[in-house]
Amino acid sequence: MTRAFKDLHVAVLMGGLSAEREVSLTSGEQCAQALERQGVRVSRVDAGRDLANVLSGLIKPDVVLNCLHGAWGEDGCVQGVLETLRIPYTHSGVLASALAMDKDKSKAVLKAAGVKVPGGGLYDRHEVASRHVIAPPYVVKPNAEGSSVGVYLVREGDAPVAEVGEPGWTYGEQVMVEPYIAGKELAVAVIGEKSGPRALTVTDITPTKGFYDYEAKYAPGGSVHVLPAVLPPAVFEAALRQAEAAHVAMGCQGVSRSDFRYDDVKDDLVLLEVNTQPGMTPTSLAPEQAAHTGMSYEELVRWMVEDASCPR
Repeated sequence: MTRAFKDLHVAVLMGGLSAEREVSLTSGEQCAQALERQGVRVSRVDAGRDLANVLSGLIKPDVVLNCLHGAWGEDGCVQGVLETLRIPYTHSGVLASALAMDKDKSKAVLKAAGVKVPGGGLYDRHEVASRHVIAPPYVVKPNAEGSSVGVYLVREGDAPVAEVGEPGWTYGEQVMVEPYIAGKELAVAVIGEKSGPRALTVTDITPTKGFYDYEAKYAPGGSVHVLPAVLPPAVFEAALRQAEAAHVAMGCQGVSRSDFRYDDVKDDLVLLEVNTQPGMTPTSLAPEQAAHTGMSYEELVRWMVEDASCPR
């Protein structure tokens, strides 16, 4: 860093254009308040298509804290704008962001790196809506969204997911279909320190109602988090190391979060996806894990800004 932390002017990007806009607004406001509590000058930016003009003409920040989620803000597009403007920014760069948002391509990279990922693949959404393309139980989800937006669990005896074939479906013409993996929902946050990535801990997530969907992730009381997760020591350690390996393989920077399923009957640990911009809401997993390791919310936000401010 060339300037003291408290002398920085930080633009916090939030809102945006994706289906995860509301979550992003919450994440951004929490981060903005955390910075202000530490005496930092903050500009809140509800990021629209005029973002380049807003940042270069009106705000001129020293660094951007990117709290956007989903398409456009998390998929390499905004990162490209910030690269063009030469404004340092938090989290991963253009390539890692775009790669992680594309579930099909990221699975290929992770598999090549020795990380176990689910089977399945991409299918035409109309075909998925009309018949079972693989044997139930399986999961249907957009190939390029996060936060469990547009995700459906199809159990044995269920009909195909008609919703993905409807005219109002806005998540692409192809959808990811994967075999459902029974067992525990696990998450591991990773901090990309200069000495190498450091996995924080493993959280075991139990939704209070059925499936771990959008509401279970973000509604108060939507899920119960147990950390550290109660797992066989070898599985716990494997989740930490696999999350670190995924962070490196994808080329992530800053903070990432890997989501796993662990079938405790088959003793099978599978990495579902890597999130390059984990949520920072009151119910989010990354700040909760940081707190468990002794890093407060304010310290985590400060670390992200300082990490972004250093030459990459």
